[in-house]
Amino acid sequence: MPLTGSNITLIIIIVLVILFIGLILRSIKIVPEYNRLVILSLGRYAGTRGPGITIVLPWETAVRVDLRERFLEIPRQIAITQDNASIAIDFLVYYRVVNPKLAILQVEDVVQASLNIATTTLRAVIGDIALDEVLAKRERINDTLRVKLDEITERWGLKITNVEIREVEPPRDVQEAMNRQMTAERNRRATVTAASGEREAAIMIAEGEKQAAILRAEGAQQSAILNAEGERQAQALKAEGFAAALAAIYGQAKDIDAKTMALQYMDALRQIGSSASTKFILPMEMTGIMGQIMSTLRGTGDHNPPPPPSMPRDFKA
Repeated sequence: MPLTGSNITLIIIIVLVILFIGLILRSIKIVPEYNRLVILSLGRYAGTRGPGITIVLPWETAVRVDLRERFLEIPRQIAITQDNASIAIDFLVYYRVVNPKLAILQVEDVVQASLNIATTTLRAVIGDIALDEVLAKRERINDTLRVKLDEITERWGLKITNVEIREVEPPRDVQEAMNRQMTAERNRRATVTAASGEREAAIMIAEGEKQAAILRAEGAQQSAILNAEGERQAQALKAEGFAAALAAIYGQAKDIDAKTMALQYMDALRQIGSSASTKFILPMEMTGIMGQIMSTLRGTGDHNPPPPPSMPRDFKA
């Protein structure tokens, strides 16, 4: 088909429509929630856009900025402490962009600038601290670095959220001295722990012996009390039995007349006389008893009293 003027015009219109649609599609940007677009229109700052659907015109330039928290890994740095000891330190710096405009317009490369300022700040902070404090007070160094870096990077639209020292490597001779000190400290703690254990064991043994002695003394006391109580009760029972026996004897003896008593006396003398002993010791009252017996017999009218028992040859009154 030959090209005519109308056909050429139609083709030009179709091409222009396609180019316009392509430009529109190219200008549409979808910005995630964690990103922002810093817009430069003909070289001038035209605002910050996002998140969502944003249209960037052909004469505008969009620079994407990530707002998420990120970190910088600072490589190992050699720093000199206040007491002139060289140590190697590496650490991490956590940051996030809080002002996309400043992060693009105030510094060429915000990440590289933060890396450089972190290394110089580290040397300045370590230079004001002695070696022992560097090794023992990492939290203090972390806080100091975070505050100083945050003050510097604030003009770049950055916020330093945290600084963490990962490793501190002292000189070899210092490390060997520290190892010897740690070994001595462990030995001291072991000795102290052993001594404390022995002391506690001795205290427990002494306490146990004391309690055992107290228990033995209490047992002996209770035993003595029980024995004394038993003896007292036995004596009381014996006394009660003896009193009952005496009462019974008295009850029976109060009705006995003089003649019966005389016969009892004579019978006792007969038993004494029939004994195999050759020598007897009789009380002086025996003569009075004999007289009483004889008078009693006379009073009864018995003129033929029984003969007295035969006395041995060696009988003595």
